[in-house]
Amino acid sequence: MKTILSIALMVLTLCLVSEAQAVKVQEGDFYFSLESVKKLQELTAEGSNVNRMQNPRLTSTSFDSVCANPSLPQEFMTLCMKRGASMSLSRLAAVPMDICEICAFAACTGC
Repeated sequence: MKTILSIALMVLTLCLVSEAQAVKVQEGDFYFSLESVKKLQELTAEGSNVNRMQNPRLTSTSFDSVCANPSLPQEFMTLCMKRGASMSLSRLAAVPMDICEICAFAACTGC
């Protein structure tokens, strides 16, 4: 009985963990986990008071500093090295999380 209960608990835990990582956000050829995009949004909100609707050329400096931030998830490093990374990062920072969590946004997959 204890064995069945512990196996059921492990399966439930695995399902919950894998469910949290299932949603991916696509930006061009790159896919990022929803949690990583949330972290990126936190970093851009902390590091800049620049309105996201402003000219992207004005915000490129703030995204350069985000790429240099050691708190940025490693999966963004490849994107940071790419030309035009500030535009991609600004689009990711603008992804509506509440809509993405229910997969009603085109860039979000894996629900």
